[in-house]
Amino acid sequence: MTSSSTESSTSTRHDPGTERTAADERRRNAMSQGQAGGVALDTDTGSTRIAGGVVAKIAGLAARDIPGVFSMGSGMARRVGQLRSLIPGSGEAAGQGVSVEVGEREAAIDLNIVTSYGQSIVEISEAVRRNVVGQVEGMTGLRVIEVNIQVDDIQVESEEPDQSAGSRVQ
Repeated sequence: MTSSSTESSTSTRHDPGTERTAADERRRNAMSQGQAGGVALDTDTGSTRIAGGVVAKIAGLAARDIPGVFSMGSGMARRVGQLRSLIPGSGEAAGQGVSVEVGEREAAIDLNIVTSYGQSIVEISEAVRRNVVGQVEGMTGLRVIEVNIQVDDIQVESEEPDQSAGSRVQ
């Protein structure tokens, strides 16, 4: 019985239908430690802790740097961000539209973006992915294992950003 259970687990690992499940499992295992307190980078002279919010902020700013990214966040988050931007001294939250899972040495990042009409979503996504990986790895020393991008909307130039709620607040 032991050999048959070993065979079945071996064949499951090679089954192409379980590839995504295996990747999800690797991500869960990589992220299982260090999530709540942030990242701990231990050296001979001390340790450095990087909060998950810092990684999210770096990723959000890196994504916004790419031409063609109009804004970040899903529908409700964008609305809240627009209202927040009406308050003097506050701007769009850098972590808006960013979800981060941080492990001891690795990070996985999910982004929700809005692109501008007429530009290649594929090219924008690849540029965002490259910039986010470069900035997060360069600034934190973490290995970014994946950057998942969800394009939630397209901004058409003739459309005005939804400021109608803001004009009523004044």
